[in-house]
Amino acid sequence: MSAVLTQYPLSERLNALSESETLAMTKKARELAAQGHKVISLSVGEPDFQTPQHIKDAAKKAIDDGYTFYSPVPGYPELRSAIADKLKRENQLDVTAENIVVSTGAKQSIVNVLLSLIGRGDEVIIFAPYWVSYVEMVKLAEGTPVVISGTIENDFKVTAAQVEKAITPKTKAILFSSPCNPTGSVFSKEELIEIANVVAKYDNIFIIADEIYEYINFEGSHFSIGSLPQVKDKTITVNGFSKGYAMTGWRVGYIAAPKWIAAACDKVQGQVTSGTCSIAQKAAYAAITGDLTAAKEMTAAYKRRRDLVLDLIKQIPGLKANKPQGAFYIFPDVSAYLGKTFNGNKIEKASDLAMYLLNEAHVSCVGGDAFGAPNNIRISFAASDENLKEALHRIKEALIKLS
Repeated sequence: MSAVLTQYPLSERLNALSESETLAMTKKARELAAQGHKVISLSVGEPDFQTPQHIKDAAKKAIDDGYTFYSPVPGYPELRSAIADKLKRENQLDVTAENIVVSTGAKQSIVNVLLSLIGRGDEVIIFAPYWVSYVEMVKLAEGTPVVISGTIENDFKVTAAQVEKAITPKTKAILFSSPCNPTGSVFSKEELIEIANVVAKYDNIFIIADEIYEYINFEGSHFSIGSLPQVKDKTITVNGFSKGYAMTGWRVGYIAAPKWIAAACDKVQGQVTSGTCSIAQKAAYAAITGDLTAAKEMTAAYKRRRDLVLDLIKQIPGLKANKPQGAFYIFPDVSAYLGKTFNGNKIEKASDLAMYLLNEAHVSCVGGDAFGAPNNIRISFAASDENLKEALHRIKEALIKLS
């Protein structure tokens, strides 16, 4: 059967894509758990909190009220207006409902933008470490990813000078997240102004700013690059409900973009998924028009866990980590353990180390190779204090066994 299957021609587009490393690791962790092992999962980028009750209640009401039909492709008008109001009030973005397109998660939002803007040969500058899907999404749009890297000494943040150096006549966009997945780094207003000043020099370069972790910010208020006048007409702000509201499974994301880009994304989405789940949209409306008490409580818990994990990592020889300012990840440098062996098997790269930790310590994390940082691993601290303490103890014991 396998010999026959190999004869089926898959597209070049599909063959060029890599599997999501985070989803692959989560799948392997579940397989081990099914075998009876007590696996502590620190690989998935998902809040461990329940969706707040008032949001769940809104979804139940939506069902009872008959919201069981197709929704408008760009989202319900009232939700788009509420999102625009939020962005004006909290992010100082000059937008209306016409600038908003609601999608089935921020992941789809980014794909819509890339399919609308990027063509074969167009270059997209991606800040590394980056979220695992950015590079693959650009490839799916037949563009060329151009990766520039920040250093741990600079909290993994790239500089405006690096951006300018990477620009070529083929550059069409820059793509980054702040707060960042996987590093937790947050660009300051001053750093974003410098980057905006570079992009403003070029007529045909756009900024795709992924702000999905906006509310999980430990050090101060969030700043949106799209609020800067020099780039407001060339910035696409991506956000959603998964992280800040603990609504990962509801799958609601959105963009705020110039009207012509929003219209293009509407067109793409109309041929792919059409409108996002009607019930999830009603839940999202309750979230964005409600108060932020639950979001603030979750962020306080993440901050406490961040400090806990940082203290535990300091007790493991050879690991080096920055102090994340947002999101819920630690991204330690593990290069001290690369090249070591266990039972004759050599740890060549971070993904090998992540697999070793899964098999030996039954702790799942993700190798930094997938994030454009092959000397690091990503550890999510969206887990209980008890599990975090146990996981870091297991990691420490497993690393001692390497020689």
